[in-house]
Amino acid sequence: MGAMIRAMRWRFDPLSLAWAVALFFVLVLLATVGARWGWVRSFFGDVLAVVWVYFVFKTVIGTRVLPLALAALGVGLAVELGQYLASAWHLHIPNRALRIVLGSTADWWDVLAYVIGFAGVLAIEGLRGAFRAARPRASAP
Repeated sequence: MGAMIRAMRWRFDPLSLAWAVALFFVLVLLATVGARWGWVRSFFGDVLAVVWVYFVFKTVIGTRVLPLALAALGVGLAVELGQYLASAWHLHIPNRALRIVLGSTADWWDVLAYVIGFAGVLAIEGLRGAFRAARPRASAP
């Protein structure tokens, strides 16, 4: 674990920022316009939330894919644990916007959505790596 933390470095990745901003707008659209879309809004929104957190982290942290993807999954699971504890202790978030963003009820389907988002990040980054490796390189004359 210590070696993994030492391998992290601060940096700025504008492409990851662009993806994070684009995903943020999709999430906002899902939360507002898609409010009547039922499970599509909630399940797909949770999948995208983990992908969004990954790209937010990737914008400022340079490290391997797996640690960042696990951190993004951890954020999702921490939110779900917070929802469960709030429900068990009968706590209520008074701010409506925060209740929409964080959710108010714990659900195992949310955990599945977070895991699918985690797997999606690994798949996306794996495909990007495969395309990068398959790209012809310019040869020196």
